[in-house]
Amino acid sequence: MSYVRTFLPWIVFAVVPSAQWQWGALAALLVAVAVIAQQRRAGVGFDALIMETGSAVFFAVLAVVAFADPHSAAHAYSAVFSSATLALIAGASLLMGKPFTLGIAKRTTPPEVWSLKPFIRVNVVITTVWTAAFAVTAGALAVLAHADQGHSTTATLVQVLGFVVPVLFTVRYVAAAQAKARG
Repeated sequence: MSYVRTFLPWIVFAVVPSAQWQWGALAALLVAVAVIAQQRRAGVGFDALIMETGSAVFFAVLAVVAFADPHSAAHAYSAVFSSATLALIAGASLLMGKPFTLGIAKRTTPPEVWSLKPFIRVNVVITTVWTAAFAVTAGALAVLAHADQGHSTTATLVQVLGFVVPVLFTVRYVAAAQAKARG
């Protein structure tokens, strides 16, 4: 559930029809702010809300651009910008030494595990895979957008794969790491 919550603004943006991108950006911004507010009330620190905070900033900028000019050339590349932003946020979290998945993992892991090197290493690996998946997705979407296929069925499939592949990796890698820790 934590990953769904983390990426809920992006899901909202994705399900709003492309022709209504300004409303999708605004809805995603409102969802991002609501998620942050709910998580802060629950006692979650901003260090565990890296992706959510970055998402809110992205959708605030995108909403301003989209409402200022709904026919902006940026619309054709909005999916590219989305994936590139996710790659940037995830990559920056690695560079800061606070992999964004660490905040998600801490929500379901006992505090005594949080400072252990294997726990941190697992999250560095997982965040690296998410970063790479977002970057590859952004690249593929840029090629499609350049070919005027930025909002095509193929682009949608690329975006879905950009999330499904790292989710599957995360599930399997965490299971393997937990099995190794038990054994």
